[in-house]
Amino acid sequence: MNKLADHLFVSSTDGALYDTRKPEWHKHAPLRKDYCRTFETIRNSRDLRATIRNGGYAWPGRYPLVFLCSDGECLSFKTAREEYRNITRAIRDKDNSGWRIVGCFIHWEGGPLIDAHSGEMIESAYGETEETENAE
Repeated sequence: MNKLADHLFVSSTDGALYDTRKPEWHKHAPLRKDYCRTFETIRNSRDLRATIRNGGYAWPGRYPLVFLCSDGECLSFKTAREEYRNITRAIRDKDNSGWRIVGCFIHWEGGPLIDAHSGEMIESAYGETEETENAE
């Protein structure tokens, strides 16, 4: 991710981007609202960018976040960053071929999810549940 210029500030409270060169910058509207925050529903590429900028873990707690695609499959944050162009094209075109991300969620518990593109295991926050373990 590109480093921001020193005069730009991202609020950890509302995820907005501010220009600190303006006098009393904190009293003005942000340069960009929702610059860096997690969106549960991904409606467009702007929501996707803000969610990727915010990182792959929910705060507080550092719970792992996973992207949900329109076909029901999951993608990791690593895959979303690497395949950003394919994903944004699919979002723009409302393409359901497997790249269109429609949401982001915390993978609380249970077995690992499999990234539909890379095959990478996406571990849950709390691991296997008794129900999952007993089912095996």
